[in-house]
Amino acid sequence: MWMAVIAWFSTATWSAENTGGILVALARTFIPGLTPRDLVALHYATRKLAHLTVYAILAVLWWRALVRERWATPSAAVWIALAVSLVWATLDEVHQVFAPSRSGSAVDVAIDGTGAAIALALIRHGAGAALGLSGVLLWAAAAGGVAILVVDRLAGVSSGLLWVTTPAAAVLLGLRRFWRRRAE
Repeated sequence: MWMAVIAWFSTATWSAENTGGILVALARTFIPGLTPRDLVALHYATRKLAHLTVYAILAVLWWRALVRERWATPSAAVWIALAVSLVWATLDEVHQVFAPSRSGSAVDVAIDGTGAAIALALIRHGAGAALGLSGVLLWAAAAGGVAILVVDRLAGVSSGLLWVTTPAAAVLLGLRRFWRRRAE
């Protein structure tokens, strides 16, 4: 089912031309100080993050199905799920070559594979290590972001997307703390 969703995302409906207007309108509404250059960067980053995310989900779903149905050991399921994800990413990009207003991209296959590999690495090596690392990275992002926002404000320079990423890091830290306390 998820592979069908990915195939649907590869249609002209989800081309950069069609998603750009929606994302730019949302960004202008919620972050009015963004420059046109910031808007282009945000649109590009959002699309690439979507690639990373949908293929991470695909890999996890395949891994879970293979392990749950006992078609493979957890270790073998990692490699099979990665292979399936890479093959589907390649086929998806080939499909886009023939779709109006779309184009195939080897870079997108690499991003898709990276998303799948990250998700499977987290499964294989445990989420505990990933949570610890994510906490350190989020604290660094929040602290560094606040410092840069202050310096930019004092210098009279636009901080662009940092007005989004710094609060996002703070929110994620708060949610992380909430989930940990709730689990105790």
